[in-house]
Amino acid sequence: MKLSNTKVALISLGVFSAMLGLGFAADPLYDTFCRVTGFGGTTRIATAAPEKMAEQEVTIRFDANVADTPLIFHPLQTTQTLKLGQHGLAFYEVTNPSDQEIRVIASYNVTPHYAGPYFNKLECFCFEERVVAPGETKKLPIVYFVSADMQDDRVAKSLETITLSYTFFDSSSYSGEKKAAQKGAANSANAG
Repeated sequence: MKLSNTKVALISLGVFSAMLGLGFAADPLYDTFCRVTGFGGTTRIATAAPEKMAEQEVTIRFDANVADTPLIFHPLQTTQTLKLGQHGLAFYEVTNPSDQEIRVIASYNVTPHYAGPYFNKLECFCFEERVVAPGETKKLPIVYFVSADMQDDRVAKSLETITLSYTFFDSSSYSGEKKAAQKGAANSANAG
């Protein structure tokens, strides 16, 4: 059975289009999968307080990092110990020692990774882009809890310590304001 060149071209174009579409959808689909399942240490975003609390305690260790930015970023507490299902309130602090505003967004995860499905955030500075002015210092809160359901997980129930880690990344290349300013500067240079 011979296929005509037109049919082969159409099938190839269809396969290419499907692969291209899947390539664009991969990142949002993977992010959604991680948020729903806690895969890779991705924490969950809670919309309500937990309904039950357990006697079991867990210690939360706080970690802070920066990538591609001169910011000084650190937790204001090293650890907190709380019962499963109990709210925790922690603070991080970020300082911009430079003479220019810096746009950043925080990524986060927990380790060990299998604790991700049980770590829930009610309020977090990581939900949106932040602008830190020159010389500015900001306190950034996080309200969280570790679900009491963790005590029913045969692997996670033995956890004594969970590390919550944040990394600030320069988000200026994603910022609409920065792109508009760059486009305006390019247009001015081309006009002159």
